[in-house]
Amino acid sequence: MPNTVLVGAQWGDEGKGKVTDLIASGFDYVVRYQGGNNAGHTVIHGDQKLALHLMPSGVMYEDAVPVIGNGVVVDPGVLIREMAMLEAEGISCKNLKISCDAHLIMPYHKDLDGADEKSLGEHKIGTTKRGIGPCYQDKVARKGIRVQDLMDEKIFRLKVETALSQKNPILQKIYGLHAYTVEEICEEYLPFAHILEPYMAETAQLLNEAMREGKSILFEGAQGTLLDIDHGTYPYVTSSSCCSGGALTGTGVGPKAIDRVLGIEKAYVTRVGGGPFPTEQRFAEDGGTPDEAADGELLCQAGHEYGVTTGRKRRCGWFDMVIARYAAEVNGLTEVALTKMDVLSVFDTIKVCVAYECDGKVYDYFPMQQSVLFHAKPIYEELPGWKGEDISQCRSFEELPENAQNYVKYIEENVGVPITIIGVGADRNATILRPIEA
Repeated sequence: MPNTVLVGAQWGDEGKGKVTDLIASGFDYVVRYQGGNNAGHTVIHGDQKLALHLMPSGVMYEDAVPVIGNGVVVDPGVLIREMAMLEAEGISCKNLKISCDAHLIMPYHKDLDGADEKSLGEHKIGTTKRGIGPCYQDKVARKGIRVQDLMDEKIFRLKVETALSQKNPILQKIYGLHAYTVEEICEEYLPFAHILEPYMAETAQLLNEAMREGKSILFEGAQGTLLDIDHGTYPYVTSSSCCSGGALTGTGVGPKAIDRVLGIEKAYVTRVGGGPFPTEQRFAEDGGTPDEAADGELLCQAGHEYGVTTGRKRRCGWFDMVIARYAAEVNGLTEVALTKMDVLSVFDTIKVCVAYECDGKVYDYFPMQQSVLFHAKPIYEELPGWKGEDISQCRSFEELPENAQNYVKYIEENVGVPITIIGVGADRNATILRPIEA
């Protein structure tokens, strides 16, 4: 198997879990390279759906080694509970490897995350309040506490003491929240060392050695391209590098390690949290017009668009060719997996955004100015749909209705990247594999 980066090509929630589940069994290693338990994806075990937030999907396969890379931020309590949940389902976590250099989410990170978000009022970003942003802040400020620090109580205590000398005044004096003692945190966190020690590893060395032995690696991203800290719709982004380049810095492998970059896109677009969304079909409660609200509700209900991690109702909109082309460029996509095609079976006609208009100027590329993106009006082309036709049993491209085939080809031609996987239903087998033509 070629070493593959699997990356979300929209605002996240594109169906990465299902695609990972589809292809992961062919890899020797499956590696999470960024994010924390602010991400979530659903995998299938027998007849049961399991929600994973930190654990790489490779844990579902006995022969694969699941790895949490250095670019991930780890809430140890969440990870241990997730491991216990999997073990209770008969899924062994014995092969798990956790980077010694991954940073720990601390209790004060979660408090600060929630307090910061609340202080923004109507300008809130939409954080999950799980401490991810403040943890990455400390990492970049060189004040973070890493997984390896759990193994040395003296170092851990010293780092916690230093952190609390700065965090407690903010928690108390600015937000009126609880201040922590060193003993309080040590009592909670030091026992984690004994549980996690067997899984700790120098994962960069591990992965590079595996490649020298001819092993294959799947690099599994969380969130999506438009939430990338550098290339997303800043400041309405996450705090890590979601794009394919993050797979290198988040694991310690070099550029030559990557053979294939598979971008995951829904056949429409969704977003959770605040920020610009040009093709959004706003719900009635969010001030949408009757037509917008009707289309938005149809997409939401047909697609069951509620977040795995938060349970929040996702914002929904039509497919955006502008961001699809942008994602193809910044990630260097070699292939695309188009998910949830079946959801569009409820529409007579389907809109596709081909460009934006703002102040009389047309943008067929992704505008860098935040103000332009916020006020951009989508320019649509309408394509005939395949309303009422059940495509969930289709297993070849030729079995799809002609209009569904044309929709796939239209996206493929305009983005310039071959669509090799097509999701046509919720079932794990409801997938069309479409080889790249020579």
